[in-house]
Amino acid sequence: MLKKIESKKIGAQGASFAIIASKYNTRYVDAMLRAAKKEILRAGGTVQVVRVPGAYEIPVVAAKLAHAARMGPRRSRLAGIICLGVILRGATTHAQHIGEAVSNALAQIQITHEVPVIHEVLLLENEQQAKERCLSKTHNRGMEAAQTALEMARVMASLPAADDDNPF
Repeated sequence: MLKKIESKKIGAQGASFAIIASKYNTRYVDAMLRAAKKEILRAGGTVQVVRVPGAYEIPVVAAKLAHAARMGPRRSRLAGIICLGVILRGATTHAQHIGEAVSNALAQIQITHEVPVIHEVLLLENEQQAKERCLSKTHNRGMEAAQTALEMARVMASLPAADDDNPF
């Protein structure tokens, strides 16, 4: 059973977020994108949206943004990167390979660059699952991704600043 997602009162005044959204399975991804963007803006954050052809292209953009976020001036750094995509299983194992590659890459990016990368690239069995998770106002994974990004931004801001010259 899907957990109902409710808007939380998490502030993000002045925090900047990027959303990378796949163009593939547009109907579902666009619904998640609208919900995520609305939640970040409601919290007082700013949003940069980058569209990519499909889920497989999300990690390279996430890596570039994460690298820039780490190297840029402190006040212009991203507080988080939200990755949105929908992969529907077909008759072959292609969807599984794409899903695993994206998951592994996104995990590595956030560890390497110390920037929260929120993974909402959904690997789903069918369109009914996509409708339930992307088009519903009470279960929209885009809103959930934005809430996670907001919480992680707060967590990261509470930690001691890293010495950018020393990777350890």
